[in-house]
Amino acid sequence: MPGRAEFAAFFAGLLLALPASAASVLCHVTYGGTTQTLSAQPSAAPYAEPATQIGSFFRFRIVVRDEPVELASIKLYTYADLDSGPTLIHQASHAYPPVNLPAYGFSGLNYVYEPLRDGELQYWCEFQPGAAK
Repeated sequence: MPGRAEFAAFFAGLLLALPASAASVLCHVTYGGTTQTLSAQPSAAPYAEPATQIGSFFRFRIVVRDEPVELASIKLYTYADLDSGPTLIHQASHAYPPVNLPAYGFSGLNYVYEPLRDGELQYWCEFQPGAAK
């Protein structure tokens, strides 16, 4: 019958076999009194990351890139959803990995205004480091 040491080694092996959780960025986006939390993880194809519809006037996009190191960054895009198509009205770039501040994560609280209808979107983003590999 196996002893404690064998069980401990078995469970340690199981933990090592589990995939490490990836780092993520959480953005808290408020529009029209409703807050949504959007999440993104590092992507190997940053141009393929979709924008999320926020209400009927905005789209919000998070692009996280951790490789290659010289291109590592977090980019946040806000688009006005105009009749002629989405139009970029706000873009912010942050170093990767960012440092969260005590209030409003790494991005601070941002206000973005839709140019034709005077809609206001607010957002702030925080970094959640992944488990060590």
